[in-house]
Amino acid sequence: MYDKLLIPLDGSKTAEAVLPYARSLSRKLKFPVTLLTVIDTSELSRSVSAADGLYLDRLVEDETQTSAEYLAKIGETFIDGAVATRTEKGRTAEVIIESVAADKGTLIMMATHGRSGLKRFLLGSVAEKVLHGTDNLLLLVRADERSPTGDEAALKSVIVPLDGSELAESILPVVEAAAKRLDLEVVLFRAYMIPYGAYTAGEGFYDPVNLEAFRSGLRQESLDYLERRAAALRRNGVENVACVAKEGLSADEIIKFARATPDNLIAMCSHGYSGVKGWALGSVTETVVRHAGDPVLISRPG
Repeated sequence: MYDKLLIPLDGSKTAEAVLPYARSLSRKLKFPVTLLTVIDTSELSRSVSAADGLYLDRLVEDETQTSAEYLAKIGETFIDGAVATRTEKGRTAEVIIESVAADKGTLIMMATHGRSGLKRFLLGSVAEKVLHGTDNLLLLVRADERSPTGDEAALKSVIVPLDGSELAESILPVVEAAAKRLDLEVVLFRAYMIPYGAYTAGEGFYDPVNLEAFRSGLRQESLDYLERRAAALRRNGVENVACVAKEGLSADEIIKFARATPDNLIAMCSHGYSGVKGWALGSVTETVVRHAGDPVLISRPG
C-alpha cells in the first residue's frame, strides 16, 4: 500500500483536475504530499526564437520562480497533511518516473491530457509515458467537463474489474487496503461473452433453448467466481462487498456500469495483448481510462 502522494502539475486547469481527489486522499489518509512541476528546458528552447535562445538561462530561471510560487499557492489549498513542493528540470515524464522509482510506496496522481485536447488520451502524452514507464501505483483522472470542481471529490465505492486471471486479481490487496482506510464499498465486476460458436447447433442452426441455458450458466459461473473473491475480502475485514456480472465487451460494460453509479474509483491492472510489460493500444484498461469519467487506479505488476 502507498503512503505518499506525488502530484505533477504544469499550471494548467487540465492538470489541476486531479486536485479534488488529491485533497480528499490527503485529508483522509494524512499522507505527505509532494507537488511537482518539471521545467522542460528542451521544450522551452524550441518555443523561443533563436535570439531569445541566448537568454534561455534567464527564461528557465523565471519559469522556475513562477512555478515555485504557483506550487506554493496550490499547497495552501490542502487542509491537512504535510505538503512539499519541488521544481525540477528535465523531460517531464522521465523526471516523474525517476523521482519515485526508488520508493514504491508513492502513489502518482495526475490528469490525462495532451496536445490533442481533453477528449482523448494522446499517444505519447506525459500521462501515457508515465504509465508505460513507472512501476508505482498510478491514479489517472480524465479532465473534462464532468471533472469535480469543488475543493474535494467524494469517493463512495471502488469498482474492481476481474477476468479470472491472477494478473487481474493482483490489484485486490491494494483495493482491500484502500477500502478499509477510505470506507469504500467494493464492487467486484466481471463481464462475460457468449462465444460465437454458441449461436449455432448441429449443422449451424440457431438453438435458442440451449443458448439461453448457456448464457445463464456463464452468468452464474461469473457470479460464483466473484463471490469467492468477495468472501476472501470479507474474511480480511472488508465489510461492504458486492458482486456484479454483465454480458458484453469488458471495457464497454465497465464504463457503462461506472457511469450509472456516482462517486466511483475504478481499480485495475495494466495489461493487454502486448503483455504485462506493455500497454496495448485498445486494451481494456486503456479504453476505460480514455472513456470513463471516474478516476482509475492502475497497478502494473512487475
